[in-house]
Amino acid sequence: MGSQMTTIIILAAVALFLVLRLRNVLGTRDGYEVPSKATAPKKKAKFDVIDGGGEDADIADHIEADSSSGKALAEMKKVEGNFSVDEFVGGARQAYEMILMAFENGDTEFLQQYLAPDVYASFVGVIEDRADKGLEVEASFVGVREVKLRSAKFDANNHEAEITMKFVGELTSVVRDSEGKIVEGDPDTVKRQSDIWTFARLMGGDNPNWLLVGTGA
Repeated sequence: MGSQMTTIIILAAVALFLVLRLRNVLGTRDGYEVPSKATAPKKKAKFDVIDGGGEDADIADHIEADSSSGKALAEMKKVEGNFSVDEFVGGARQAYEMILMAFENGDTEFLQQYLAPDVYASFVGVIEDRADKGLEVEASFVGVREVKLRSAKFDANNHEAEITMKFVGELTSVVRDSEGKIVEGDPDTVKRQSDIWTFARLMGGDNPNWLLVGTGA
């Protein structure tokens, strides 16, 4: 009995020692703590554009502030104080999906609102060519894998702004003939597509809409 009690005391002492060591190494946690993997990364604080002042993180988060594109974005913000690069990039992402799907579905009425005349004519030409051949497109948008601001230009004389974006989207697309047979694509295969689009707008004007003025790959 005495030997058992001695063993128990020794084991208790070892356990207490291990607990104290773990507390020293790991520390203590009180209440609910967000798991480290779910912790959102800290974002840079936003700064106003000030002549000769500090960096504007709204610009620097997307492109080098000292580059020609960064300076062009700064000029846009001077002309239109409430312009946000963050908001533009988010809006461009949404526009990419809507315009892309409108093109696939042949929605020319929607396209006419957001495309410059020459780009609209190009898109409509493809849509009409498909119709003339009796082809129909079935497309489903999966998502955008990449959105990146590539460059920006600003004409100080007429306040015309241009911003070029790169998108990498994923979608499924099938082309069927007049008999419903698949002539291109696979409904079960996700296709990745890379596009370079340029949007333009007159800053400081009454019309807040950006028009798609150029496309590329």
